[in-house]
Amino acid sequence: MLNKNEKKEEKSLLEELCRDDSELYYFLRQYLYLNPLVGISKNDLGILTEEAGKSGNFRPALDKAIFEGTQNPGERERYIKVIQNLALKAIHAMEQEKEKVEKAGFSDQAASLERRIQNHKFMSERTEDIINVASNFYNEQLLAMREDTGREARAEERKEAEREEQRIMWLERAERETRKKERGKMGREEKMEAEKQDKREELAAGDRKKARAEERKEAEREEERIMELGRTEREARKKERRGN
Repeated sequence: MLNKNEKKEEKSLLEELCRDDSELYYFLRQYLYLNPLVGISKNDLGILTEEAGKSGNFRPALDKAIFEGTQNPGERERYIKVIQNLALKAIHAMEQEKEKVEKAGFSDQAASLERRIQNHKFMSERTEDIINVASNFYNEQLLAMREDTGREARAEERKEAEREEQRIMWLERAERETRKKERGKMGREEKMEAEKQDKREELAAGDRKKARAEERKEAEREEERIMELGRTEREARKKERRGN
């Protein structure tokens, strides 16, 4: 779940994409998902359409059709027709349900159904605009999620490198302690040679420590470079959207 600042940022993106079309903005605010990979069903569109015909709930199928339409620009016209057809079927199902609840005297339910009918009429009439805005919105969301996934993976790699460094340092200390104990059993010449070997090992350990420190710095520089590249690309896309 996104925090308040992230929600505000995404709301601004949707407002930017809708420009001065407040009706389109308020409609899409209800229909688009911040994380489409979680919010939209993994089932095939055909299965969802069949289920909708039985249950009268066309929302999962419409969500899927809108998302697939944004991800398949070469089939945009086909998905527009699919969405319009689903919206009309949903309207028909809701009008029938509305007649029933009106006859039963449930005015609140009837009013709610009427609002949903109007929403689906809007969807049927403005399908192309809906797809156009949803395409930009979902593509930005998916890019952001890929960036987050990459950032998390790199963070885990750095943690693993730190754990490995701690393991190596522990092994080096253990080896030094072992050699120190062994020197107590040595003769004078053997002890002198062992001390020389210890110094060589300490120098080598120091060099390895410096190399690991440089690797960490390089990883930090690379992370900053990737983040800066991401910021630059986002700004470029933002300028391009404003120019269209």
